[in-house]
Amino acid sequence: MSGDDETLLDRLREGLRDESLLSNGKVMPERQLAERLGLGRARLRRLLGVLEAEGTIFRRQGQGTFAAPPPAGGGIETLVRCVTPHNLMEVRLEIEPALAAHAAQRATPEELVVLERLMQATLTPDDPRGYETADDIFHFKIAELAHNPLFLTIHQSIRAVRRHAQWTDRRRETLSAERISTLGRQHAALYAHIAGRRPAEAAAEMEQHLLTVSSTMLRVRRHETALGGELARE
Repeated sequence: MSGDDETLLDRLREGLRDESLLSNGKVMPERQLAERLGLGRARLRRLLGVLEAEGTIFRRQGQGTFAAPPPAGGGIETLVRCVTPHNLMEVRLEIEPALAAHAAQRATPEELVVLERLMQATLTPDDPRGYETADDIFHFKIAELAHNPLFLTIHQSIRAVRRHAQWTDRRRETLSAERISTLGRQHAALYAHIAGRRPAEAAAEMEQHLLTVSSTMLRVRRHETALGGELARE
């Protein structure tokens, strides 16, 4: 790759980070992006392919190109109102260990390089919000590496519930530096099993990780329920 291409890639990455190349949450259309950068569409597509391969952008047919994992389909608002933390974790515990096992069997060497970089981002976040963003992308990438579009659609629904349900906002308050460190170590172990092509161990590590997440989420939910009862009696 030429030095000019590397410079353009850096401009693209920076524009995605500061959102100057985004429009309504998506990467702006190729025509506008090509005009902004002053290059041809064919060259732009090649550069976007590099960004997609490294996990910087995510392209979904019929939805567009995103600087973060794309959202699930519509109708999620009704579902969010019905789903409890227990419902969410029950489904995650069924689905995500299987995704980890499939990723250990199916991920390409190039994809594992991307997954390692995304895992590393969960180890040194700036704050709880930064950790949650890195965590979300890391788990999404594992779902992608299972190479099963139906599994990925289910995972996107899980993500949509996590992002919209009011009770998930409270979890951020419990993410101390110590807990983030624990979850990061679990991510590192999970990556090691996937990269080592150990599907059974990857599934078991994912299950343990989700049980750790579940204990926090359900503890927050119990606290809110108790607080609600106290307020009702006042």
